[in-house]
Amino acid sequence: MNPPSSASFPATRLRRTRASTWSRALHRETLLTPADLIWPVFVTEGEGVEEPIASLPGVSRWSVDGIVQRAREAIDLGIPCLALFPNTPPEKRSKDGAEALSPDNLMCQAIRAIRDACADEIGILTDVALDPYTAHGQDGLVDEEGYVLNDATVEVLTGQALNQADAGADIIAPSDMMDGRIGAIRQVLEAQGHVNVQIMSYAAKYASAFYGPFRDAVGSRGLLKGDKQGYQMDPANAEEALREVALDLAEGADSVMVKPGLPYLDIVARVKQRFEVPVFAYQVSGEYAMIEAAASAGAGEREPLVIETLMAFKRAGCSGILTYHAPLAARLLNG
Repeated sequence: MNPPSSASFPATRLRRTRASTWSRALHRETLLTPADLIWPVFVTEGEGVEEPIASLPGVSRWSVDGIVQRAREAIDLGIPCLALFPNTPPEKRSKDGAEALSPDNLMCQAIRAIRDACADEIGILTDVALDPYTAHGQDGLVDEEGYVLNDATVEVLTGQALNQADAGADIIAPSDMMDGRIGAIRQVLEAQGHVNVQIMSYAAKYASAFYGPFRDAVGSRGLLKGDKQGYQMDPANAEEALREVALDLAEGADSVMVKPGLPYLDIVARVKQRFEVPVFAYQVSGEYAMIEAAASAGAGEREPLVIETLMAFKRAGCSGILTYHAPLAARLLNG
């Protein structure tokens, strides 16, 4: 009698390696740790201020002193990086977004405060786009017809990036989706001596319906005139994302980002396979809010939902994930 083929049952029983906890751990293909997480936090004016965000239950805006506390919390949890987003007050917003260039804006205040309190114990990632600073809520400068001007916007973004680097940012993350901004930012960073400041490009940022709570958090939802489909990507397109990534890498990006997250894991996987570079994804506000809503409604358990979704990012090829669930996930992963 011939022995059974090694590729067939019963010689091969794939359940053998799943039968015990230790064996499942031994054979696990994907590892998720707190070091894979970037924690997005929102900065607001004042001192001792915490402003809960209704559409992001469990997330608040913090004054600069509170942001420093979040940085210390992240260090204790093993989270290596914070991503900062400002809630600029209405009186400091303008058509040209000039507050983005102020060395004393909320972003720069928070950068300096974290650096003073935590030295180099944690990375600081900063958003480069004009929507937190414009009175019209668009990511760039607009003409009289409301069209977002590319080249004029890139000039302002370059100054914004240099302003943040001067304040002590470690990673500049342009989220605006203007053509050519990575090359322009890299050029000015090199020229001004910021040779080790990284650029994480929002290379494939889609015109998504999942951004609503974020716009509440930075105060731009009620201000937005029109939409952003003229510069953010069409959700129907994948090949275009690969072209965007190729251009940004050629212009000097150190890493690239796909945004949103779970609905675009196919893009994450294709980018990783094609370019073999560090790829990050943003589990955006709408994704976070859906998990929270499901947990509140009893449709699922929060903790398993959080870990499973973050594991999916890693399995798809992410080097790291921006997620509002970062502190919860880190506590779970730390046991």
